Amino acid sequence: MITTTGLTKKFDGVTALESVTCTIQNGCIYGMVGSNGAGKSTFLRVLSGVYKADGGEALLDGEPIYENPVSKAKIAYVPDELYYIPAANLKRMGKMYAALYPDFDWNTFNTLVRDFGLPADRGINTFSKGMRRQALTILALASKPEYIFFDETFDGLDPVMRNYIKKLICQDVIDRGATAIITSHSLRELEDTCDQLALLHKGGLILESDVQNLKTSQYKIQIAFSEEYDRSKFEGIDIVHFVKHGSVTNMIVRGERQETVTRLSAMNPVLLDVLPLTLEEVFTYEMEALGYSFNLD
Repeated sequence: MITTTGLTKKFDGVTALESVTCTIQNGCIYGMVGSNGAGKSTFLRVLSGVYKADGGEALLDGEPIYENPVSKAKIAYVPDELYYIPAANLKRMGKMYAALYPDFDWNTFNTLVRDFGLPADRGINTFSKGMRRQALTILALASKPEYIFFDETFDGLDPVMRNYIKKLICQDVIDRGATAIITSHSLRELEDTCDQLALLHKGGLILESDVQNLKTSQYKIQIAFSEEYDRSKFEGIDIVHFVKHGSVTNMIVRGERQETVTRLSAMNPVLLDVLPLTLEEVFTYEMEALGYSFNLD
């Protein structure tokens, strides 16, 4: 299990992470979304032990991560800025990872190299950006770590490859009980993959929830009445977002759906529709309710 408490990191007086507190359970896929510069990469680098936190703490299975070889041995990290040994090919990188990770699986390595269609004997410096990302993903998955971190994993990949890598990550979590953290600036890349989602903004964690709860706890109501009315008509209903055009109102409501529909039906509206929300809409309206307004994609 990963726990962070008041995690803070600054660079030259600029705060990249500000008092981030969260718990990431074992065996889950944890998605972190946020715009560029939100602090996602810094968060993963602190969790990987690359950076030392300036405040708070990050623990892996109750132990500190920074300068702790035992904790670091449980982690494989696919960074946004890809790095390889100069002039190395995939086979050489595989040997290096095998020396670092005792559970490195050559069968998995060879199978994925074949499935991805990458030339294992060719210098990685000749690969395209997408191919380099695929190569590092292969190395991370073949290492069989307990924790595996992906920073902007789908950047530079075509739709087919993105879906394939999502499938591989999900299968690894299911088969081995591994824990995965995936960051992205695009919520749509994460909503069909993650168990939990968190929103990082300006270094702060401002929303964290189980994906299923996010999808079911809010919904869109479209309602109209023949008589004049305003928002006060819906007193007692937890309204996250309210817009009225003429006699028709669109509102985002939080709470038990059937109870709300029963209550609204008793008002004898001339129109009443209940519509599902996309995860992106849920995040947008939650942020508006907290006073934030920005695009996630």
